[in-house]
Amino acid sequence: MDFQKQRRTMVDTQLRVNDVTAPELVSAFLSVPRELFVPRSLQALAYSEAELETESGRALWTPRDLGKLLVALSARPDDVALVIGAGSGYSAAIIGQNAEAVIALEDNEDAVNAMADRFARIGLDQAVAVEGRLAEGLPEQGPFNLIFVSGMVETVPQAWLDQLADGGRMGVVVRAGRDLGRARVYVRSGETVSCRDVFECCPPPLPGFEIRPGFVF
Repeated sequence: MDFQKQRRTMVDTQLRVNDVTAPELVSAFLSVPRELFVPRSLQALAYSEAELETESGRALWTPRDLGKLLVALSARPDDVALVIGAGSGYSAAIIGQNAEAVIALEDNEDAVNAMADRFARIGLDQAVAVEGRLAEGLPEQGPFNLIFVSGMVETVPQAWLDQLADGGRMGVVVRAGRDLGRARVYVRSGETVSCRDVFECCPPPLPGFEIRPGFVF
């Protein structure tokens, strides 16, 4: 199977047509072997326009959704980035192509070890996988210039916003309905954090960030 050809086709038919055209981001999608970040049984579908479950509660987004949110975040060469709920590590690998350093945060040791192996296989020295509580982020490593949340959430913990550096950006999809989410970018300026919605999408949810129902008599 010619994965390199499929990678080029993915870029041409799923990214460029959706305004993901920044040269450095296109280069990242062309460079990272997406097939290494899905289970072997799904490798034939790695470049399809589909969300692919990598493990329980984690999935690769469609290339279109990931690309459009990364365009809105505009990673810079001197960025230190944090990816929350990094799963297999694909989004961290893409971000790592255009950032100074990226930390991929997961909440279990097996996922962290598997990500570290994948980063080593593709020679991504600027990426590191770390275990920790997702809701807490990594305050001891912050602040971060860029934070990316790899799943749709209903609530955005204040801890994530507190870890943005001045001028830092956070990209996250917030549920807005049963089958609707809004990709949102938060930006810190001094002591103020503002946000804007950039497009609608519905990537797989990140478990643990649901709104708890209130008490009902």
